[in-house]
Amino acid sequence: MNIKREDIRNIAIIAHVDHGKTTLVDELLKQSGVFRSNQVVQERVMDSNDIERERGITILSKNTAVFYKDVKINIIDTPGHADFGGEVERVLKMVDGVVLVVDAFEGPMPQTKFVLKKALELNLAVIVCVNKIDRPEARPDEVIDEVLELLIDLDASDDQLDCPFVFASAKSGVAVLEMSDEATDMQPLFETIISHIPAPEGDPDAQTQVLISTIDYNEYVGRIGVGKVSNGTIRVNQDSVIVNAHDPEKFRKVKISKLYEFDGLNKVEVEKATVGSIVAISGISDIHIGDTLCSPENPEPISFQKISEPTIAMQFMVNDSPLAGLEGKFVTSRHLRDRLFRELNTDVSLRVEETDTTECFKVSGRGELHLSVLIENMRREGYEFAVSKAEVLYHRDEKGHLLEPMEIAYIDVPEEFTGIVIEKLSYRKGELIGMSKASGGYARLEFSIPARGLIGYRGEFMTDTKGNGIINTLFNEYGPFKGDISYRQTGSLIAFEAGETITYGLFNAQERGILFVGPGEKVYQGMVVGQNPKGDDIEINVCKRKQLTNTRASGSDESLKLTPPKILSLEQALDFIENDELVEVTPKNIRIRKKILDPKLRMRANRK
Repeated sequence: MNIKREDIRNIAIIAHVDHGKTTLVDELLKQSGVFRSNQVVQERVMDSNDIERERGITILSKNTAVFYKDVKINIIDTPGHADFGGEVERVLKMVDGVVLVVDAFEGPMPQTKFVLKKALELNLAVIVCVNKIDRPEARPDEVIDEVLELLIDLDASDDQLDCPFVFASAKSGVAVLEMSDEATDMQPLFETIISHIPAPEGDPDAQTQVLISTIDYNEYVGRIGVGKVSNGTIRVNQDSVIVNAHDPEKFRKVKISKLYEFDGLNKVEVEKATVGSIVAISGISDIHIGDTLCSPENPEPISFQKISEPTIAMQFMVNDSPLAGLEGKFVTSRHLRDRLFRELNTDVSLRVEETDTTECFKVSGRGELHLSVLIENMRREGYEFAVSKAEVLYHRDEKGHLLEPMEIAYIDVPEEFTGIVIEKLSYRKGELIGMSKASGGYARLEFSIPARGLIGYRGEFMTDTKGNGIINTLFNEYGPFKGDISYRQTGSLIAFEAGETITYGLFNAQERGILFVGPGEKVYQGMVVGQNPKGDDIEINVCKRKQLTNTRASGSDESLKLTPPKILSLEQALDFIENDELVEVTPKNIRIRKKILDPKLRMRANRK
């Protein structure tokens, strides 16, 4: 018979990017006594990966647990970006409620809507935490109305609409139930979690069922499956079978060699766990997300949401430029293949396919950000490789018509920039479907636009809005193909020969356009060293020296004034390239090059 485990609560913390959920988890950890009083704790302790720390975004969902008055609260910190939505959908299967964190100034944002919709569909209890109430421009009362409007828009049930509101400043580590209350610590939030989030239910005497919702990976023990015990009890050395609701063929006998529960930031070994506990299981080599571990007597899989399909793909290939192998530790196709397939251990929204050549792999993901984070991670680990322009993945319907992924873009810009944004996006086949006033002189625009129309747009958008615009995109559906889009109005400046750049050559070249290289940099024939505003590709000699004669002194070179080069970030380089170009990625440099380096062969290919 079903019982409630009153000593456990399982919650996920959901929010839009940058509304403070990871900081909030830090405070809950501190105030529940996870750290010693004299322990030095780094900020945002949950964001363990370097890129997460630098960009202040959470990419992988993390598990942690705190104790409050003898109740164990399992907390999952989820990503806010829609590109990592594959992460969010699955972890919600492990919890009985969510804490929705909303910024007291910005209010609910597009990604909040995306994650909240998933939580409401699963019928989870909701607590709204209005964070950053100490911001000078905070407007908590209006934000409450906005959240309630959002819940009504998303068809929330009466129970869900009746959700409690908690006001907090995660940075100061305080929470209150009414704005007029005296704030001292996080206790009101802890109390609300315990009173409002239902305790997990299940039958401890039934056969074991554990649905694996996330995969962790560790060099020493390999894959670790994380999931909630839905029924029965799971023990070390127990014989089990793996089954999968989406793969009826799957049936494997396995033995559970190690079992862990979460305590603070650590995994603690346990002998057994029962209904409602969130556990980590190691020792099963090919355990996947969506697998159910069951007793052999009654192998009954638990259904789960199918993971969203990728919409965008890039070619990852071995670097074959003249500077190949000089800066990276891992440069061969075997290195590249092993690393990409290893990424599949933890990232479920990613696909890696072999192509007809061993030097190149097709990698598909949820969006540009998803793939650029993978590229940046690999570059930091010492990999050297080249990637092609991102392209969208098309489908065909029953009648054979071409379908392409469509996105909804939500754009907040100061009103004076709406004209240029609408003009640029309609040029990229975007359709304006809504326009409203937002707070503080901003307008909110809503576009339906093909995913390929957004490739390479972010950088341009930031320039057009002088850095004041915010753009958020969500995958909507596959719709009819919208026709050709011409992306780039500018051409490339291409290095004419290999060598080192020289001030004299650069001085003459900078009249032709914007340069990407400064003096004293290595270049090679076919490398893109700048952009030409006129639209066609030009070859230039940036290694050209001044001819020295009696009347020409080498010293007069010092008086040549160079405009500082435009240094492209990885995202800008991926945005900039055309179909006949590649980005060469090494631990030290990001270069752009033509696919065909030899100018004669390149011209021949263009004629074809």
